[in-house]
Parts: sequence; structure tokens; C-alpha cells
Amino acid sequence: MSVDQIILLGFALSFSSTVFAVKSLQEKGEMNSTYGTLAIGILVMQDIFAVLFLTVSTGKLPEWYAICLFALPLIRPFLFKLLSKAGHGEMLVLFGVFSALVLGAGLFNLTGMKPDLGALILGMLLAGHKKASELSKSLFNLKELFLVCFFLNIGLAEQPTWAGLAMAVLFMLLLPVKGFLYFAVLNAFKFRVRTSLLAAFSLFNYSEFGLIVGGLAYKLGWLDGSILVSIALAVSISFILAAPLNNFSNKIYQRSSRWLKEHSAEALNQRDQLINPGNAQVLILGMGRIGAGAYDEITERFGPICLGIEVHKDAAALHIHEQRNVICEDATDPDFWERILDTANVKLVLLAMPHHQGNQLALNMLKNIGYQGQTAAIAEYQDQVESLYDEGINAAFNIYREAGSGFARHVFERLEPDLIPAVRETHSANKSEQKTEQHIDIIHKMAFLLNIF
Repeated sequence: MSVDQIILLGFALSFSSTVFAVKSLQEKGEMNSTYGTLAIGILVMQDIFAVLFLTVSTGKLPEWYAICLFALPLIRPFLFKLLSKAGHGEMLVLFGVFSALVLGAGLFNLTGMKPDLGALILGMLLAGHKKASELSKSLFNLKELFLVCFFLNIGLAEQPTWAGLAMAVLFMLLLPVKGFLYFAVLNAFKFRVRTSLLAAFSLFNYSEFGLIVGGLAYKLGWLDGSILVSIALAVSISFILAAPLNNFSNKIYQRSSRWLKEHSAEALNQRDQLINPGNAQVLILGMGRIGAGAYDEITERFGPICLGIEVHKDAAALHIHEQRNVICEDATDPDFWERILDTANVKLVLLAMPHHQGNQLALNMLKNIGYQGQTAAIAEYQDQVESLYDEGINAAFNIYREAGSGFARHVFERLEPDLIPAVRETHSANKSEQKTEQHIDIIHKMAFLLNIF
């Protein structure tokens, strides 16, 4: 291979899989953790470089009227209105497909630009909308389907050979080097060992974007078909290896943390400093709608005795702006509990994180540090409530069941006073009718027995 081909191959193998990392972080409920946000940030930058490569690789100059594309931000308010009116069902999916393929890819292709870049630009324009996350989730299954089709297309492009398999094995031998480089770079920025290690595990694979780069290079005649097959095999094998590594990443960290050198407390990143809960008697892990509601209720009844833990930086800043005692931390992080100076004053911990796995993990960590106070948690399903009780929690609440009873209480509190007696009167009348029917039924049965005798 020539030097140019080797550089191109190295560029293709430098990517990590966005799809794999997102799915892994979602399953563990750690999308907003420190290491999760770092991994996603790195992947976004990689995706941008991949799209730029796809844009310039054709070697074509855009048409003169491509300058009109700079006016796209002007239609952003119109796109926001359309997205707001798209609802939550199939129209939302159709709007996303239309934006990506027609407004994005179609317009850019019409002006001689790479369609991939157009889809990326439209995504960036829509990213600030409050429904952007919902739109992303609604399109995720389509993305997975297209990804499978892309893999099939790569598989049909060239037949695998023993030489290609041998080269794929060689690529796999280079994968630990890639993981070590990720760890070394993140650790150099003074992140904790756990953050650097788990982020490296999330990125410990080859990427479908590497395949896209390799596929384009093969189409343009820059790489042989056998090398493309080798990349495809390496991507598949790396997924197989990375899956169990990510599942057991916390256990691997706990075993390796003894000999991995940690930074001094003073030199750590600002988000990794020691935590002093002060006089807080109640810790609320997860300051979403449920956690914030519990915080306000407890504060109203007992005064400022709560400390909220929120993993999302923007949400934590909003709570602080609203005068709540909240810090931005990851409650599923084992080092979080190690960095708390003193929990002797804490009498109650509320586990209000949105994912059951995160609440379970935090509960287990509380046990590990010898916490002796009370614990309570939320859950979406009854089997999750039962599992929490099995693990020793003091109180677990099914949020849907509690929401239903709370809704009924709220309705009756808000009804007009003259309607409440009417409801009670109807209820009493129904009870009287039921008793009358029961008495008549008893008389009928007694008459039937007398007839028999």
C-alpha cells in the first residue's frame, strides 16, 4: 500500500461508532453522565470530520448559486413552526425525513454540494427546538434500518477472503492502542480515572462511519475491495468485543483502580472536586419533574434541608437560578459517593432518576458505603417496585399509579364546592341502591329456599 492509502486507512479506522455508544449509554441510563457526555462530544466531532471528508472527496466545485445556502438560517423560525405543528406521531417522522432528504440533501445536491453535508446542516438548524430530542428518537429506528442496509450493501460489494480476514485480525490487534490513546487524552485533561476509562470503553470499537469513508474510497478507486471487506469485518468483530466490555466496565474499573494512578484532589477537573453536603438531611438523586416536586414539597414542610443531585449541567443551573440547593453530579458514579465528605447528617435519600437501572445502581452504592438512613425510589413497573423492595429499599412508588391517585385528588380539590356534595350524594345514593338490591336478592333466596321446603 502507498503512504496515501495508509493515511486514508488510518483515517477510516480512527472513528468510533456513534450508534453503538448511544445504545450502550441508553441501556445503562448514563447518557448524561460525565463520561457519557465526553464520549458523545468526541463522536460528534468525528462525525463532522467524516461529513467534511465526504464533501471534499468528490473534488467537484459547487455551483455559483450555492452561496444562497447561507440563507438557510433565515428559514429556521419557519422550520420551528412546522416542527411544533408536526405532532408526535407519523407526521413527526415524515417531517424529519422531508427535512433531511429534501430540504437538506436535495438542496445541497442541487447546488453541487455533498448531500450528506446538507442533512447535517438541517439537523444543526433543528437542534435548538424543544422537540429535537423527540424527533431524533423517532428517526432512530430508521437510522438503524438504513445502517443494516448499508452493511448489507458493503457485504455485497466484495467477497471476503482469508487475506481480508487476516487483515481484520491485524486491525483488531490495533484496537487496544486506540482505546489507550482515548484514555491517555482524557486523563491528560485531568478527568478522573473512572471517567477516562469508561469513556474509552464506550469508544472502544470501529465505526460505521469508517465503513462509509472506506466505501467512498473504494468507489473512487483509492482502496482495494479486499481492504473494504477487512474494515467491515473489523467493525463487526469490534462490536462483539466492545459489548461485554461496556456491560462490565464498572467492575473492570473497580479491579483496575488500585493500580491506575489518580490525580490529586486539587488538580482534578472542576466537576470532580470533593463534595460537602453541609447540613442537608435529605438527598434527592435526580432533579427532574418528580425530584424537583419532592424537593419543593419537603422544603415547604420542613425548611431548607434538601440537597439535589442533577447530572445534566443546564438543568442544574436552572435549579440553582430558582434558588434550589442543587449540585451537578452523577449519582451513578462510584467516585461520587467516595467524594462526599460526610453523610452522617443525611437521614433520607430519594432515588428519583428516570432510569430504573440508575436507581438500582445508586442503591447498591449506598449499601457499599455503609449508609444507615432511609431510602425511597420511583419505578415505572410493578416488577421494578418488587425488585427494589427485594434489595432492601424502605419505600418504592409506582409513578403511574401514584400519578393517577394524585390526579384524582387534584381534581376533587379544584372542583367547585357545590359539586362535591353532589358527588357525595350520588355516591350515597349508589350505596343505598346497592344495599336495596342486596336485600331484595336475600329475600328472593329465602323465598326460593321456603319453596323447596
